[in-house]
Amino acid sequence: MNDERFPFTVADRLATLPSVLAVTLGGSRAQGIHRDDSDWDFAVYYRGSFDPATLRAIGWEGEVSGIGEWGGGVFNGGAWLTVEGRHVDVHYRDLDVVEHELAEAKQGRFRWEPLMFHLAGIPSYLVVGELALSKVLRGTLPNPAYPVALREAAPPVWRDKAAHTLRYAESAYVPLGQATELAGAIATAALQEAHAVLAERGDWPTNEKRLLRQAGLRDIDTVVSELTPETLADALFSARRILGIKH
Repeated sequence: MNDERFPFTVADRLATLPSVLAVTLGGSRAQGIHRDDSDWDFAVYYRGSFDPATLRAIGWEGEVSGIGEWGGGVFNGGAWLTVEGRHVDVHYRDLDVVEHELAEAKQGRFRWEPLMFHLAGIPSYLVVGELALSKVLRGTLPNPAYPVALREAAPPVWRDKAAHTLRYAESAYVPLGQATELAGAIATAALQEAHAVLAERGDWPTNEKRLLRQAGLRDIDTVVSELTPETLADALFSARRILGIKH
């Protein structure tokens, strides 16, 4: 099966699952910036309840999580599968939750949530950004613009987090020569600042993989790569300069 037909075939099957009202293709493939080996990211939008056992029953090879197993927040679970020799991710999206977060984002309100594999965690408006950046393959979904209120409210929240992250690192890690911990703090602060930059521009984030590049903050790599226990204070100074974070 060729790549043009593949997403529609998968979407057709996912759309038959009970309570699923829409299916999208997201990630790099929806945005046309994928590599040949990029995963295929699908989301099933359901109303009410969704039983992962119905997805498991399709018989695709891989791991299917339960509802809430990915942290229990707005990213409430999914599956890692192999379909027709391709790596496929399927995310569960509760329409009631998504519509609530869309309404909140329009008022400039959001929450921070921890999520595995995301150093800086995620804002609850990530599920709104998915709607804006994904391709709807089956069903009907909103296509939200970036809310003006969120552009005003989100940047100072993220910058406050970044400033506190580096301030703690300065007092806790630098005096003890703890390079690993400082590297983690600099990386986290860089991603927090990247969220601020994107919010200021009205650009939606979807994950951390391309966040620093999107925000023009990839120069922070040099600081982290040259860290040694003897250069922590200088590294912290350089990180603040690159990120524009005051002491």
